[in-house]
Amino acid sequence: MHVRNRANRPRGWERRVELPLLIASPLFLACYAVLVLNDSRNPLLGDVVLGFLLAVWALFAVDYAVRLVLSGQGARFVTTHWLDTVVLLLPLLRPVRIVSTYVALQRRRDQPRLSLYGRVMLYAGVTAVLLSFASALAVYQQERGAPGATIRTFGDAVWWACSAITTVGYGDVTPVTPLGRLFAVFLMVCGLALLGAVTGSFSSWLIQVFDREDRARTVDRGERGDDRGDQGGRAVRPPGS
Repeated sequence: MHVRNRANRPRGWERRVELPLLIASPLFLACYAVLVLNDSRNPLLGDVVLGFLLAVWALFAVDYAVRLVLSGQGARFVTTHWLDTVVLLLPLLRPVRIVSTYVALQRRRDQPRLSLYGRVMLYAGVTAVLLSFASALAVYQQERGAPGATIRTFGDAVWWACSAITTVGYGDVTPVTPLGRLFAVFLMVCGLALLGAVTGSFSSWLIQVFDREDRARTVDRGERGDDRGDQGGRAVRPPGS
């Protein structure tokens, strides 16, 4: 009984904080966007937003620490929950956790409204949009004012992010700073992974649809054959039978 309660404590905590964390994740991204786009034009606004940003990150850190303690795994928690660890250290990856948290809430509180393939494509699309937006902000913060930079406005950064995550890469605007190029590599890898997930799900859905149609045709042909056999059998019976 004691072991069961110990195992249920992390799940109980996760259920209690899922909704607050789901709200805090886009709030963190919004605060970071205001901080980057403000560009020290309004120092008071920048200080207030920075305070909110740190407060939201502190909430993430508290959640991570509580789950680490409740798990009883010690240092092994860092490796078994590697995605949470990476997201805590790199908060701009919170879009990944937004989608996974929403999936968990849907699974626990309601039946999913979409099929498995529909959910994969929808979640991949939402993740791609959020990651592109976060990467555009991060690259714009690094590139603006850099010598030889081609990404001079946030619009340039958004255009670059769209071409990078779709693996098109026109090359008209490219990062020149080390951190900007690191973000570029990360976004391109994520783009390939998301594109593969969507393509694989769509292909599986098509195969499932075609297989269902083939089975329906086979059953229909079998029923027609049985009907013809019954009619033929009745035709050869003697008149007095």
